[in-house]
Amino acid sequence: QVLLVESGGGSVQAGGSLRLSCVTSGYTYNSGYMAWFRQAPGKEREGVACIYTPGGTTYYADSVKGRFTISHDNAKNTVYLQMNSLKPEDTAMYYCASTRAYGIRWTEPMWYTYWGQGTQVTVSS
Repeated sequence: QVLLVESGGGSVQAGGSLRLSCVTSGYTYNSGYMAWFRQAPGKEREGVACIYTPGGTTYYADSVKGRFTISHDNAKNTVYLQMNSLKPEDTAMYYCASTRAYGIRWTEPMWYTYWGQGTQVTVSS
């Protein structure tokens, strides 16, 4: 079976930083897109960042550009999300997702086959 396991969430004050990790198993992850999504209570799931693993191309939501960085380590089958200058509006459950598809709209959850269980990020004022 395919597993994606997120970690690194927590509670921080505004302006702080967190680094999320997503470790994959049972799946050749370097064959498509890996992405981070987030969902706050009462809100729709939002694409935060994405990386096309074969080539390393990255994509970001406008709301996090300049603050968040997605990266990956193929040897460890792990994708990271470095989050700096955190704001209260970044508070959400963060999910890791993956797909082997190509040429997708990365912001659309429907394209992703596998999902992690989520890790909570809470940013206080």
